[in-house]
Amino acid sequence: MSRQKENYWSTYGFRIIISTASHPLEYAKVLIQIGYEPFPPKPATSLLGKPVLKLPNIFEYVKHIKTVDGFSGCYRGLVPKILGNTVGALASQKVLDSFDFDKPIDSQDDNRTEAEKERDRYVKTLTKEVVSRFTAIVFSQPFHVITIRMMAQFVGGETKYNGVFGSVREIYRENGLSGFFSGLIPRVLGDIISLCLASSLIYCVNTYLLEDKELQMYTSVSMSFLASTLTYPFLLISNCMAVTGSGLAAGAPPYMPVYTSWVDCWSHLSRTGQMKRGSSLLVRYYNGPQVVINGRAVPINIDGKNY
Repeated sequence: MSRQKENYWSTYGFRIIISTASHPLEYAKVLIQIGYEPFPPKPATSLLGKPVLKLPNIFEYVKHIKTVDGFSGCYRGLVPKILGNTVGALASQKVLDSFDFDKPIDSQDDNRTEAEKERDRYVKTLTKEVVSRFTAIVFSQPFHVITIRMMAQFVGGETKYNGVFGSVREIYRENGLSGFFSGLIPRVLGDIISLCLASSLIYCVNTYLLEDKELQMYTSVSMSFLASTLTYPFLLISNCMAVTGSGLAAGAPPYMPVYTSWVDCWSHLSRTGQMKRGSSLLVRYYNGPQVVINGRAVPINIDGKNY
């Protein structure tokens, strides 16, 4: 095994550790994304002194999950998530090896300028990343669907999706083979667009705007954050589509409309102003119908479930 591959798998192992440690937070975020709110919003005041309605933050949400299901319940869906990440990484590495992306490019044409070589390296690296991400997502999607549906069971207290093999049978029974790829298109689009946008911004900023190497170190983090923020709705739509029509309470009214397609889901969330649902985890505001009475924000027609 080459040193590059050793570094790849050591990095992947570290990512699994981090993913496991942060799983309860991701679990709570998924429940927020699919529209489940166990507590009604409370009147509060914004930093600007404006009356608002606040929802529980991510840590209060995790505390609620632990109260209901115990400590182990906070790790519901962890096993299929790790399996999906592993399968995706193996498939991705196999495809990359077959394309031989590691072949040196600089020796192909000695007449090229340094700028041309840098541009070619950028194109090659981006192509490699796109192929890698696309492969990983496609192969991991069935496990991603299982993970999301296991988590969504918290809403209705079901146990339909219990274990990997049991979940495979249930998904096939509910939706057929297509059910294993529910939400695939928005997930692929969001990830690839985010990758291309971030890579292009990093290349342009470092090439044409910043000459200071120390400042260039911060470009990757800032541009990646910007790209992921802009493409967040795709992740939201993907997770909603993994649940709708699943036979779970979380995927049916009153918690969620039964969407006919991811475009239908996008249209509905866009109309209702929910495209950023779950993106803010520490300070969360209810943005549905409300009135202000005696300086206090009061929600209208709240059922305590879906805001």
